[in-house]
This record gives sequence, C-alpha cells and structure tokens, in this order.
Amino acid sequence: MQPDELRKQLEFYRDLGVKTIYGRIPVIAPLGVEPAAAPPRVAPAAHAPQPSRPPVGRLSSAPSPAAIRSTPNPVPKPLPKPPTFDPLTFDRTGDSLFKIVEDIGDCKRCRLSEQRNKIVFGSGNEKAKLVFVGEGPGADEDAQGFPFVGRAGNLLTQMIDGTASKEGIPITRADAYICNVVKCRPPENRTPLPDEMEICGQFLFRQLMSIQPTAICALGSTAAKALLGTKDGVMKLRGKWHKWNGIPVMVTYHPSYLLRPYNQDAKREAWEDLKKVLHFVYD
Repeated sequence: MQPDELRKQLEFYRDLGVKTIYGRIPVIAPLGVEPAAAPPRVAPAAHAPQPSRPPVGRLSSAPSPAAIRSTPNPVPKPLPKPPTFDPLTFDRTGDSLFKIVEDIGDCKRCRLSEQRNKIVFGSGNEKAKLVFVGEGPGADEDAQGFPFVGRAGNLLTQMIDGTASKEGIPITRADAYICNVVKCRPPENRTPLPDEMEICGQFLFRQLMSIQPTAICALGSTAAKALLGTKDGVMKLRGKWHKWNGIPVMVTYHPSYLLRPYNQDAKREAWEDLKKVLHFVYD
C-alpha cells in the first residue's frame, strides 16, 4: 500500500473513533540461522481410501420435530392385578396383628416400596373399640415408622383427646387404634393409585378383622373409597353411618385438610362427626 493510501486509511479509522490498530509482527530468524524449511508435502497414495464426507443436511438417524411431538410419553406398566381379598371368605382363625406384620415382611409387592424408608403398619390399642383409618404415611411417618405423628397427627390427637374430654368420655388417643390404607409413603405424598390400594388393602382389612372394633372412622376420601368402594366425596358421605363388613363406618375430613386456614366450616363439621362416633362407641 502506498504512503498516501495508508495515511487516508488511518485518517478514516481515526474519524470512526478507532485509537488502536493491531498488526501481525513477522517472525525474524536470528542472524546466521537459516529459517527452517517447511516439511515437504506428501501426496496421498493412489490406492489409499478417501474419507467419506457426511451428507449435508439432517442425519437420517435423528427424529424430526414432528416425530418427537407425535411420540407419546412412556407410560409405566401397571402392576399385575393382585388376587381379590374378600373379608367374608377370609379365614381369620389364628390371625393377629403380629401375624399380619410377619406376612407383610419387607414388602416389595408394589412400587411404593421403591422409595420408602419404613413400613408404617399401625399403632394403638390392639383391642380398641374405635379404629381411625387414614390415607398413607407422610414424611414424618415414613421416618419414624408410626402413623399420624406429624402436624396432621398432632391435630388428630387434639381432636380425640379434646372432644372426649369435653363430652365427658374418659379416653385418649392411646385407647384407639390408628392405621392407613397403604403402609408405605407415596412419593411427594401423592394419592395412592388403585392397584397400590388394592395390594395394601388386604392388610388393612385383616387389621380391622383382627381388632373387630365397634366402629371405624374413615379420615378422608381415600379411606372412604377403600372401605366403602364409593366414588362419592367426603362432603356427601360425612355425618352418616355406613358399613364395612358389618362394622359401622363414619366418614369425616382428613386432619391435613383441616390444617388449611380456609376450612373453618370443615373443622366444625369434623368435630361434630367425631362427637357422634365417640358417643356411639363409648356411651
């Protein structure tokens, strides 16, 4: 480039605001040392195979966006349907809560066993006149191995002890028996699936048959569905007597539902249901 052309070019960059221009510095060999010659270029042999170039465009093995959108999400295979447990035909001769625990063992019968910490069988008086049935263990129950020990459990204790005291009935929570439909915690406390309820239901039914309580209090819709085989909700079922295998059943709200601040009416209704149960059993 001529000096005039170079000057004009530099003035052009200066007008653009460019203050620094970088350039390559040529590599100069030391005096007396000849620069290394570039290695000679070797032509490929005539018989050497030439590497194939990948085709331009989408690879044939890659699925198209339309194919991805149309592919359904994988659905887990349902568990094999367990044999139906009929309390009326079950021979409970020699059956006991201890034997039921032995039969459960380290249960792997359904998917709930995959993430559980402890099996939560039940707790309370083995000869109780009143049995409370909940849905399934939560995080606290899964850690300790006992039902209703978290916030909902504390509320259930207050409901039983407080209502009995006000009604002049000399019992506490320890006089009742408490268990759940499923014995392992569902992931993220989700509702148990029908096959899980059916597999674990056989142990729940055996518990109830072994204890033979005067009445059962079903806490929430899952317990009502397991015992009564109904699709009706708690609001429709509560306050009235139903029957499971000849044993009277009262349906009421689950304590975890009552912990929500906007359920003031439900709290009053649950206390009314519990008063009715306690007087029926202990009067």
